[in-house]
Amino acid sequence: MSKLVVMGAGAWGTTFAKVLADGGNEVMLWARRDDVAEEINKVHRNGDYLPGVRLPHNLTASSDPAEALVDAEQVYLAVPSQNLRENLNSWGHMIPKDALVVSLMKGVEKDTGLRMSEVIHEILEIAEDQIVVVSGPNLSLEIAAGEPAASVAACSNRENASKVAAVATNDYFTTFTNKDVVGTEFGGILKNLIAVAVGIVNGVGYGQNTKASIITRGLAEISRFAVAYGAKKKTMVGLAGMGDLIATSESPLSRNFKAGEMLGKGYTLREVTKRLSQTAEGLSSVAPILALAEAKGISMPIVEQVKLVMDGEMNPRDIAPHLTHETDEPQGE
Repeated sequence: MSKLVVMGAGAWGTTFAKVLADGGNEVMLWARRDDVAEEINKVHRNGDYLPGVRLPHNLTASSDPAEALVDAEQVYLAVPSQNLRENLNSWGHMIPKDALVVSLMKGVEKDTGLRMSEVIHEILEIAEDQIVVVSGPNLSLEIAAGEPAASVAACSNRENASKVAAVATNDYFTTFTNKDVVGTEFGGILKNLIAVAVGIVNGVGYGQNTKASIITRGLAEISRFAVAYGAKKKTMVGLAGMGDLIATSESPLSRNFKAGEMLGKGYTLREVTKRLSQTAEGLSSVAPILALAEAKGISMPIVEQVKLVMDGEMNPRDIAPHLTHETDEPQGE
């Protein structure tokens, strides 16, 4: 049996470790804090991140990365995107050279604009076909509770994507595969930005018409961006694109929706960041995504307005989902 290791014991890391364990695999979860690892091993819970959820006995934890990573055949990375480089510089050399490395993260690096798979490739110096990206409509608490859900594993090597899908599938969770790493990864990143926008208008008090306008025009907006960077358009209307966008934009469980909602109610970005108990990746991805958009001349009016609201330069009530340089509904978007 393969040794599966999940690095990062936050809500999503713990949930995905549970998904793997519920599929009949022995799973090791690395927790940064000793008390979290101890709680998982002794009472099979992670109360800080998944309150009320009981974890399976074949999921164990360690706060020692060397202990966690020894003989690992698949390593799942679930740390905050802005801390990935720091973490890999600390313990990346402990990852076995032939292990599949799987990104569960949805963000771009602030300073470089790199996707998480690109950061992994750069620091670990492993082949691109050794890196798998998992993304989809995955709200942690719902999946941890065993509610049916699906995701997609993307890799340039379909066989390696299938290896991940095989262990990341159980009676309530299904993992599909594709070879579109760019589209799968950007889908997970970009939908967070639209979810913040939807949260903003919800916080203002606008209704379903406004939210539906933002979701549909937002999908067209992020699809243009992703395709310009090499994604397949069909990926953006699949699980990693539209599926993830709907889940993240419609649920109070979404941290990005919550962050936007607080901005819409008049909280400053600093207040929002302070009040959130966990990272909302969309907030840190806005600036680097807009820089990447500018580099290719891509119009992203909704994301631009999110930035203006975040910076305190636009009243949340003035956000306009219809604002675009096009006057016709684009065909095929």
